[in-house]
Amino acid sequence: MMDLIWRGTLIGIGATLAMDLWAVILTMVFHQPRANWAPVGRWFYHLTSGRVFHDSIGDAEPHDRELALGWIAHYAVGIAYGIMLALLVGPAWFADPTLLPAFIWGIVTVAAGWFLLQPGLGLGWAAAKTPNPNKVRALNLAAHTVFGLGLWLTALAIR
Repeated sequence: MMDLIWRGTLIGIGATLAMDLWAVILTMVFHQPRANWAPVGRWFYHLTSGRVFHDSIGDAEPHDRELALGWIAHYAVGIAYGIMLALLVGPAWFADPTLLPAFIWGIVTVAAGWFLLQPGLGLGWAAAKTPNPNKVRALNLAAHTVFGLGLWLTALAIR
């Protein structure tokens, strides 16, 4: 069991790094705005008081270290997803990692963003309250596809 948790931790870190590299490419090549993890940090901070949903996270009380908290949360969630995949697929998958389970899991994980994080930030279900929800959804799906690829590639690298 501990071996799966360690492997899950590693693939979660690798996949989150892949997602962050993808974000850098989007910024440099396609001039997308850089990811800002401060609102996520503020949201996680407010979770400690039981507040999940906000009309606008920007109106919520700020936290001194919300950017750092956002980055920590980003990696903690990526690690948690990696561990969940490891526990779902078991040790046999790590002996010969295949793309499909990692790809499917990467796409499945977008649901937490669409149905928990984005409404929690005040962006609506699946970014419905943003100026261009379909663009946000497409970028979310692309990022989580990269996350799935990162899970698989990291599993290949550590086998």
